[in-house]
Amino acid sequence: MELELRHLRLVHAIADAGSLTRAATSLGLAQSALSGQLKRIERTLGGPLFDRGRTGARPTPLGQFVLDRSRVLLPAVHRLQDDAARFTASFDTAPRFRIGATHGPLLGGLVDRLAAARPHTPLSTRTSWSVTELSAMAATGRLDYVLVGVCGDSPPPAGDGLAWREIGEDPVFAMVPETHPLAAERELELGTLAGEWWVCAPGDGCFADCFAAACARAGFTPAALHEADVVSCTHLVRVGRAVGLCRATFAPTPGVVTVPLAGNPLRWRHLLGWHPESAAADAAPSVTYQARRAHREAAARNPAYVRWLAERRHGARGTGLDAAAG
Repeated sequence: MELELRHLRLVHAIADAGSLTRAATSLGLAQSALSGQLKRIERTLGGPLFDRGRTGARPTPLGQFVLDRSRVLLPAVHRLQDDAARFTASFDTAPRFRIGATHGPLLGGLVDRLAAARPHTPLSTRTSWSVTELSAMAATGRLDYVLVGVCGDSPPPAGDGLAWREIGEDPVFAMVPETHPLAAERELELGTLAGEWWVCAPGDGCFADCFAAACARAGFTPAALHEADVVSCTHLVRVGRAVGLCRATFAPTPGVVTVPLAGNPLRWRHLLGWHPESAAADAAPSVTYQARRAHREAAARNPAYVRWLAERRHGARGTGLDAAAG
């Protein structure tokens, strides 16, 4: 792992809060997710950054060294970003769509719809696994819109001054090879997959913790939850090495089927964010509408999701196709 500015900000958040618990709350992360990120940062830097005890977290000598150096680096980079954004905005007022997104099924549909609706408007995209990174880019004027996902009821990153709109909410389905003994089931109890290896796309939110909690409620501890890019996830599922976890809008793939999980133990919310004072903010209603249509189209491409929605339509709480149409 290469050290990034967001890692230094995370170290500062822990130091400022004085404990991982308080830092996780301020960052909108689960404590275990923050602890996992800190361990990866410490491995990259070669040693522990904090002494953690019952009274909180105190910087080690290495931690203090990193904090001292980054107190010079972070403000300088922040000023550079802000100055560059203001410099660009001072003369670049032409309509455009610079869209950042986490890896998911909606970006392509949104780009297609915007390009069709406004064929003469320049459009560019950027993808990242990190919601925090994309939000920071929108806050500093390097992106006009960000299309991200968050687990369950988790809020989007706070403190960036972005406006957020919910695009849709999906259940999380299990992804199994078409040769799996349970592939033909209409839905699966999570516990029936207790002996499987698991794989999902990476991210900086609390999904791994929510999955572990769902497994605990189902009476088992998962052997492991591996992170891989979407292509690798699908390959591992297709060859029978793992069961995948995917949003219900995941497009059908040869050799792989998606099956609903009974009781809908895991949910995923799609969000669109932008800075309300940016030049792009005037187009936010139109972009929101197109994003919701893209979500509706993605949902309609998965027969398992269409069936799941139809079976629950009368008792639905405004998710999936119904939510996208609103």
